Amino acid sequence: MHKTLIVTNDFPPRPGGIQAFLHNMALRLDPGRLVVYASTWKRSREGVAATAAFDAEQPFTVVRDRTTMLLPTPAVTRRAVGLLREHGCTSVWFGAAAPLGLMAPALRRAGAERIVATTHGHEAGWAQLPAARQLLRRIGESTDTLTYLGAYTRERIAGALTPEAAARMVQLPPGVDEKTFHPGSGGDEVRARLGLTDRPVVVCVSRLVPRKGQDTLIRALPAVLAAEPDTVLLIVGGGPYEKDLRRLAHDTGVAGSVRFTGSVPWSELPAHYGAGDVFAMPCRTRRRGLDVEGLGIVYLEASATGLPVVAGDSGGAPDAVLDGETGWVVPGGTPGPTADRLITLLGDADLRRRMGERGREWVEQKWRWDLLAEHLKTLL
Repeated sequence: MHKTLIVTNDFPPRPGGIQAFLHNMALRLDPGRLVVYASTWKRSREGVAATAAFDAEQPFTVVRDRTTMLLPTPAVTRRAVGLLREHGCTSVWFGAAAPLGLMAPALRRAGAERIVATTHGHEAGWAQLPAARQLLRRIGESTDTLTYLGAYTRERIAGALTPEAAARMVQLPPGVDEKTFHPGSGGDEVRARLGLTDRPVVVCVSRLVPRKGQDTLIRALPAVLAAEPDTVLLIVGGGPYEKDLRRLAHDTGVAGSVRFTGSVPWSELPAHYGAGDVFAMPCRTRRRGLDVEGLGIVYLEASATGLPVVAGDSGGAPDAVLDGETGWVVPGGTPGPTADRLITLLGDADLRRRMGERGREWVEQKWRWDLLAEHLKTLL
């Protein structure tokens, strides 16, 4: 019986977009033919308990290493090889190609017939650094397929590979659960709870880190308020940048028009998207291309919810927007163009409706999890 071993650091309950990507894909594979080998999220008593509780709920086998970060060391490689043999796995999926894909030759020798490694934004960064570039080349040579999120990441990563490995690359982006993210997902209740029922709302759902561009939204807000005085910027998510963002809102004089929700449980995210009239995350590339947006699944989740989107031009973010149809792409980090697009959308309900409907249609056509999971099954 064909079985697959997933080897990854990126797995819930550790939060994040890559983690959600892998978990959603895993849930759509045959649970009796799947084993996940992952790191432990946190070594604290609470972290270990949360991880154990999560693993117990899964329909497939999850094996945790005690370390919080798997690396392709001899010990980790031996454990992966042991799991491959113990469970009779014939295929391997590395949830992130770098650096765990360096274990591919050992797993091949142990009996893996198909090895797939998924690339994200950080592999595009690796492709720009000489030493890391060579390691990425080795990973490409020793796997059957490297998957990529979109055109931007493929172009960056392919340049580091042999022509043969580049030719074997296949697109496998994350998907959207269109049954979870949809118009009418509970946004009215969130608006009422926050006292925003009759106010225009620009919503941003993301971790609070500089790349995501929440600071650009705050800097754009004075111009937006001049045109639409009742507008509220709803910033959903937690992260290390929150204190700086709160200070910026105060210094810019717009603190009264910015709401921070902090981290929100996964089950409440659809309703928080739905609380917005417009979704905006003007992400930007930082650190000379090393800190870049791989795709930006939040734009697609917003589209599934029926919102027009304003996206930054970092990395693969434009791949998640049909520019001029489901929303607009703006130069990341520039408040002026961001403000202009927000003002246009907030002032035109019919335009918001048309873009939102087109976004929902596009998600249903291209970005559904079930379609993408079938593609992964074929690769494996």
